[in-house]
Amino acid sequence: MTGTSFDYSNLSGRPTGPVIGLAARVLRGVREVQTHVVPYAEAWQRHNRDAAAASGPLWVAMGDSMAQGIGASAYDRGWVGQLAESLPEHRLVNLSVNGGRVTDLLERQVPAMESLGAEPDLVTVIIGSNDLISRRLRPDLPRHLAELLRRLPRGTVIGTQPGARAGSVEFNRQLEEAAADGRIRLAEFRDPRMGSWRGKLSPDHFHPNDAGYAGMAAIMREAVGA
Repeated sequence: MTGTSFDYSNLSGRPTGPVIGLAARVLRGVREVQTHVVPYAEAWQRHNRDAAAASGPLWVAMGDSMAQGIGASAYDRGWVGQLAESLPEHRLVNLSVNGGRVTDLLERQVPAMESLGAEPDLVTVIIGSNDLISRRLRPDLPRHLAELLRRLPRGTVIGTQPGARAGSVEFNRQLEEAAADGRIRLAEFRDPRMGSWRGKLSPDHFHPNDAGYAGMAAIMREAVGA
């Protein structure tokens, strides 16, 4: 996008949920990691404005807090920032938001990508975990995911969800069906390398640290390279 500023906020606009709010009050690690949310979003917003105004192959990243790098030592040490080191020729626009849900992609992130005025050369997505852990959001996830798969560009790289719970199994089944049709490519987070997170979690014991994000970046790198 040239001649204009890319006006997109990497903040969801939603207040912190009651569970996270309570945990942040009583647990130092959660409180520490939550301090990343606003400055990391602002850093990506500045980065995105520069990338949108530049030229060259376009990479659009979409997703939730993990694409934001929450829990890492800096905003660009999450999996997106670490993967970017392997794609230096690409200009990266990261549309993720902390707490992102599939509906955030449908309502904000995909439209923002379309507003860039250029066909992306690469689109990467990791989404679904916040929908899956919410009893309220989980029932509508299959319908929302089906709509998202229809709207994403052909060849988008999407991460599977680990775990054997019914919601994750159905989520992955939808992705596998779309991959079999050639609509998307899978980044396989059911990989055994994702089985152990010892030494790879941030102080909140939920988000990865730099080492954990390095493992995620490696799996995404393989999927992108394939």
